[in-house]
Parts: sequence; C-alpha cells; structure tokens
Amino acid sequence: MGTSAHGTQRQQQGNRPLGSAFHHTHEVVLAAYWIPRRPVLAFPTRKYTDLSLRGYRTSIITDRPKSDSEHSYEEEYSSRGDIMSPYSPSVNLPADEMDLNLHMLTRELSNMSQRRVFDGSNTANSQRRTKSGIILCRRKRAMRLGNEKVERQSVLFEIFKSERDYVSDLKLIKEVFIEPLLSASPPIVGDANRQQSFMSTVFWNLDQILMRHEQMLVALFERQQEQHPLVQSVADIILESTFQFQGDYESYIKHYPLAEQRHRTELKYSKSYQEFMQRCAQDPRVRKRDLITFLSRPVTRLPRLNLILEHLYKLTDANHPDSEDLPVILSILNEFLKSTQPGIEAAENKVKFWDLCESLVFNKGEIIELDWYSDHRSFIYAGILARRSKSEMEWNPWFDLYVALLDNFLLITKEEKRGGVTKRLVVSRPIPLEYLRLGSFEDPPETRKERVEEGGILDSLRGAYRSIYPFTIYHATEKSTRRYTLYAPSESIRQKWHDALVDAKGVDDVRHEGNQWYVSQVVEDGPFRVPGRKMVRQTTLKRPPSGRVLQVVSFVTGGGKSFMVVGCSTGIFVGRRGENYRKILSFENVKSMIVLQDFNKIVIHHDDYLLSYSLEVLARVAQYQSPPSSLDASLETIAGQTGSVVCCQAGHMGDRTIVIYAVRTLFQVNVHTVEVCNPSEIRSSSRGGLLSFRPFGEPFYVPKDVFAVMPLAKTVAICTERGVVIANPNNVSVVSVVPDFSGASHNSVTADLKDRCEAAKPLGLFRLEATSELMVIYDTMGCYITKYGQPTRNSSFIRWEIKATSFVHRSPNILLFSPEFIEIRDVQTGLLKQVIEATDIRLLIQGPFLRGPLYVAMRGHKDDEDGLSDQIVEIVETVEITPKTPIPGSFKSQEGLWDEWDM
Repeated sequence: MGTSAHGTQRQQQGNRPLGSAFHHTHEVVLAAYWIPRRPVLAFPTRKYTDLSLRGYRTSIITDRPKSDSEHSYEEEYSSRGDIMSPYSPSVNLPADEMDLNLHMLTRELSNMSQRRVFDGSNTANSQRRTKSGIILCRRKRAMRLGNEKVERQSVLFEIFKSERDYVSDLKLIKEVFIEPLLSASPPIVGDANRQQSFMSTVFWNLDQILMRHEQMLVALFERQQEQHPLVQSVADIILESTFQFQGDYESYIKHYPLAEQRHRTELKYSKSYQEFMQRCAQDPRVRKRDLITFLSRPVTRLPRLNLILEHLYKLTDANHPDSEDLPVILSILNEFLKSTQPGIEAAENKVKFWDLCESLVFNKGEIIELDWYSDHRSFIYAGILARRSKSEMEWNPWFDLYVALLDNFLLITKEEKRGGVTKRLVVSRPIPLEYLRLGSFEDPPETRKERVEEGGILDSLRGAYRSIYPFTIYHATEKSTRRYTLYAPSESIRQKWHDALVDAKGVDDVRHEGNQWYVSQVVEDGPFRVPGRKMVRQTTLKRPPSGRVLQVVSFVTGGGKSFMVVGCSTGIFVGRRGENYRKILSFENVKSMIVLQDFNKIVIHHDDYLLSYSLEVLARVAQYQSPPSSLDASLETIAGQTGSVVCCQAGHMGDRTIVIYAVRTLFQVNVHTVEVCNPSEIRSSSRGGLLSFRPFGEPFYVPKDVFAVMPLAKTVAICTERGVVIANPNNVSVVSVVPDFSGASHNSVTADLKDRCEAAKPLGLFRLEATSELMVIYDTMGCYITKYGQPTRNSSFIRWEIKATSFVHRSPNILLFSPEFIEIRDVQTGLLKQVIEATDIRLLIQGPFLRGPLYVAMRGHKDDEDGLSDQIVEIVETVEITPKTPIPGSFKSQEGLWDEWDM
C-alpha cells in the first residue's frame, strides 16, 4: 500500500466527521473505536449458525470494503437465525460463506456512523463530541482494554445499530405502505369502510410499537453520548422499554397470522392492490423486500434482541451492574416469547379456518350457517381419509375425502382443482358436534388396492396393496342413513382423529353448558307415572298411574293462587305446583287445552268436541271447596255437535281474542272462527246457549286434511297437505296457498324448493319481527316468503337436523321439538344455537303464539313400584350476564367491621 498517500489522506480526514468518506480508508473499528493506523489489530467477532452461538474467531480487516450498493448489512443481519419465532427460518451457512459474512459484517461496522439520524438533530454540541459520539483513540490504548471488553463494546454497538435499523423499517412501513393507502382516492381496497377494516387488520398496532421504539432509540443515543468513550450499560433502558412495549408486542404477534392472511388474500383477488404493491416495490428504500418481510419485523425483533442480550450477559463481569439487570430482562423476554405461542397457534388455526371456509362449495339453495365470523370459531384437525364406494362395479372402490374438524362442525368434503385453486365440495351436510356420535375405533385394518405409478405395464395392472385403518362416526338422529366408515392411513392417525373428536366434543359440551340460551327447570317428577318394569300389580296400588302427560297449562285465580292443569292419558288433573293433584275430569287423551285468563275460561279439545269451563270453578273443585258437579254449570260446548273437531287454536286478531277450529264432516273440512267475550257483552244466545263466544266472520271450506290452524295479524293460516292456506274470515272469497311456486317452471332453484316443500309436512308459519318476511315451518325444513307468498332469499331453505313434530316461536329464536331433541335456531340466519337432549320429549302447549310458560314432558328419573315417572319441565329463557360498574361510593366500610382484626 502507498503509506505516504494514505497517511496524507488520514491526516486530512483526521478532523472531519465520521461518515461515508471512510469507505476508502484502512482503519479498524473496535466496537465504538476508530484507530487511524494500519490494520494490525484483530477484531473478535461472533459466528451465528443455526440459532446458536458457536464461539468466536478473529479476522483482519484489509483492503477496501464493499460499498453500500454492493452489500446491505440489514440483509446479512436478517438472515441470522431467530429463537422461538415460527416466522424466521433458521440459517446454517457453510464455513466459507460464513467467513465472507463475517468480513462483510466487520467492514460494515467499520463504516458505521452513530450519527443521530433518528431525529435529524446535528447540534454544535453533538459535533464537538467527536463527531456524533464515536471516540477516536490510539491503537495501544485500545489494546489495554482486552479482547473481552472490546467485544462487549461491539455487542453494545450492535444493539444501537439494530435498533436504528428496526425503527427505520417501521417508518418505511408507514411512509411506503400505510400513508399511500390512506391517501389513495378512490380507495385501493374496496370502499372506504372495507379499506378501513383492511388497514386495521393488516397493520394492527404498528403505530404503537413504532412510538415505543422511537422513545427507546432516543434514550439509547443519549446514553451513548453521556458515557463516551466507553458505554457501560443500556440494560436499564431496555428493561424499562420491555415493560412498556410488552403488551403491544403480545397483541401484534398473536394477530400477525391474521394480518398476513388478509394481505395475501387481497393480493390474490384484487388487481388494484397488486398494482399498488408493484409500485411500492420500486421504491429504492424497500430494497426488494415485500410487505410480509416488513410486517414480520416486530415478530422477529424480540427473539433477536434476546439473542444479543444473551451474548452481552456472557461478556459481563460478575461485579458489573448489568449482571443483575440482564438476567431479569432475559427472563422477561423468554417468558413473554413462550406465552405468545398459544396465541400464535390460535391465530394460525383461524387462518386455516378461513382458508377452508373460502374453499367450500355447498349445494345450491340450502342455507348452512357455520358461524364463520365468530371469534369463537377455530380449526381443530383435518386430513385425507378414504371411504369405500357403495358401487361394487368399479375397479377401485376407494375414493379420498378431505375431512375437517372445526370447533362446532365436522365437514366431509371432496377436493377438486379448478384453475389452480383447490375447491372442496361438501359431499354431506356438515354434522354439528352436538349430534356427532363416535362408533368403533378398534376394528382391524383392511387393505386398499392402488395403482402403481412406476414400473412396467404388468406392475401398473397388478397394483399395490396397503393397510388402512377404519373408524365409524354417525349422526345421532340418522344413525343408519348418515353413518360414515372412514379409513385412516395409519393407526397413529386414527388415534389422532379419535383424540381430536373426543376433545372437540368435550370442549363443545362445556361451552354450551356455560352459555345456554334456554335451561330446563323441573316442575314435577313423580306425581305422574306410566307403567314400568318395577311397578307392582295395579290392583294393589293406592293410586293407579296417571299415564303419559299430554297437555299442561297454568292459570291464576282471582285470589292470586297459581294452579296447573295436567292432561294425561287417563284424565285431567288439577293442583298447585309441588302439591297433590286431583283428577277433576275423566277426559282421556285430551288433544289440547287453552287458557283464556282474561275471560276466566279454559278451552278443552276432547275427542270430537270443543268445550269450555270456568277457571274459578275448576280451582274450587281442585281444593275440595265445590263438588265436581258444579263444573257442569259452567260448561259451554263450542263445537262438535255437527262434526268432529280436528284442531283448534286461540290468539289475537287486532284487539279481539279469537278461537279458530276446524270441523271435519263427511265430505269436507270447514274452518270456523269465534270471538271470546264476557257474558255481559252478548245480549242473546244465538249458538245453543253460548254466553262467552260469538261468531267472527264466516266459516270457509278447506278441501284437504288439516294439521293445524293459527291466527295471523288479519288473517288465519291453515296447514294442509297442499301447503299453508291463508284466508280472511271476513272475506272468505279470497283464499291463497303459500308458498307460491308459480315461478318454479322458470327457476330450477325454486323448482327444487317446491319439491322439498311438497314432500314435507307443514307445521305453521310466523312473521319475522326484524323484516317483512314470513317463515314457513315444515317438519324437516323451513323457508322464507314475502307477505304475498313468494319465496325470498333466492328460494333458499334451512334443513333441520331433526324431524320436528312441533315448534314454538320465541323471538329471535325458534324451538323445534322431536322425541329425542329440542333444536334451537336463530330465525334470521338459521344458526344452530343449542340442542337439548332427552327421552320421549313432548311439547305440552298448543300453538307457537302463546306467550305463557313453555312446558315440556320427558322421561323422568324415578322408576320404582309406583311406575316410571313422567317429568314436567319448564323451558326458561336465560338472560345474558353483563358486568356492572360499581357506583362511586357504593362500597362503604361498616363501622366496627374490622375491629376483631385490629385494622
């Protein structure tokens, strides 16, 4: 080298600020030291390989280092391995490449300027302090420090450098990506609301993290200026900052998978967003890094800082103040990084769940509400399972299915590739975990024949055999028709499926038990019995069994006493709740009972007649205050003299209380409507002595069998074999049938809905309060119509998981009843909210419009010599528990409360 020339150059540069001009010199940087002499001193450096520190080696800085355009320190540093971060790949470089990186790192350190670029301040005071804080010293003085102290300064220098680069990258996110997105007009990502949601999801709380690290960087540079020429400690600054930004990082790291997925989804489907990303990539400051690289910087920052601090701790003397602070910081960071792993896994499962939902393809017309966007939804387990084809004519009877277990459903799908995109066709309706049952998981393995891709023609024809392991699952209400035998590729995977299914069902049961929309409260379990295996001969019983409970209503007398009327297969019993019941009427197998509390009447449908009695007289007879014969004095026969009463229902039409009933004669069915009145309102008896009921409108003819009748706002609805007939008693000439499928011939989806409705049994309909729609309820499904009867929501429908025998509308829910289950759904979306399981369930009230107590009968828990109990249960709606903020001053210490504690 030309020493004279270089010596002149060094002499000229001796009093200049340290900067890019030093790229053409041969100085050696010892941590924060610059020695203006020939490179005769070795520089101890660290060697990173595969997430671990592998000792130290020395390298001599000679010749000219590369320029900034040839090498980026950030790129080299970013390639290092991280600890405890699922988003940073490990690095395992060959020795030659590692040596090259060490030379590059050392040269970068020699060219570094610790100038306060963060806030742009270049005051005269900072320039006087040896040009932005780097202290120039003689080689001999540096040698007296020793290699270990020099290396400690090098690690401290790396903390400053990495923090400055990190803040710079966070600022680039704001300047290159966030601000252009916010200022774009029109918005790049959908409309303004959608773009706001996108910004919040992708960039989350980066502004908070940037603010914390800007404060930390200011404190680091101030400490560097205060403690020059040797920086003693920055542990207190890092410790204080760690406490401040720990919550921000926890939120960001756990949310990061969602941010990445939202960015990738938008990049996949939005052309304008793709063009925006291309423009951002042209910014020279980005240096060919994509947005994912920038977004992952906060995820990898703390593991890298943890790695640097571990090295710093190893170089710290026992009597140094950092020997106490650094273990605390390392403990905090390690525990924090461990605590974020469950949150990251949960977010990754959420991303898998969204990807799965986006790939699902359902059959047209059916509404299947998976509750995708709930915060509680999660992805449990998934994999490829085989199933045997039902056809025995195929060469290969096996086909593969993609089965996914969510926290609320089990999905069985078949994967297809469409234009490079994977779509999953739902081959069977999703099974709610409430209805999922597990069969055998211990059957011996079977063999599956597969084609051989390699080998000759004979090998491909001969095929290969491999073992597969079966297990069985089925639907609780369709044990034979929805029974699936699936085959796992190994015994271990079959066991994983078993464990995942058991755990998912257990968690689902606990979640629903703690968040029930309705609860079952036992009213009676013992007074009403049916013959059982342990029952003695009926002739020796003091009280014969009452038989199955069929109907239950309750009423309150004028004195404020509450009574229950229980219709059983042997008669009608009356009594107070929890007390003895007295058999009042010997009406067997009563079909329905309706209490008209405001009119002191109970309407009973027995055999072919519709009768009415006084509630007050019924209560007096039950309390032995009046003889049973006194009931005859209050008896009114509403219908049954000229035909058989098929069904009845009471309700309100305007301000009138009406009773609707259908009477079958020899050739037809007529529907009648009567208004309930007080006896004083009826001047003359025009209907055979009726004092409390008078005709309302005109009766009308219905040609088909009638299942049920119910009042609407101004009309009445009659469920028949043809559908639901809508008629106005005051204008019987206008009669319509809903749903109206007049457009089915021009719409395949409407035609499919028509076929399904004609194959089902109608149970009724009701009006949705939130919309102007009506919902028609069938035993297997439900659909939506307008007030004119046309199907809405593109003729879509909701299939129940059960075959309902009755239903009750309790806004915003609908309760569907079958002998084994009570299914509770949201009337607007069809979302399955809750399932109540029992044995021999019967709805004990008539009609979905009555707003009194909701009584249900089911199999009881008592089985003794008196017979098997029939349990009466009240289904009670729960109320959401909301936390209340205590009123200031509401908690006052009572005088003498703490005297015994001497407080």
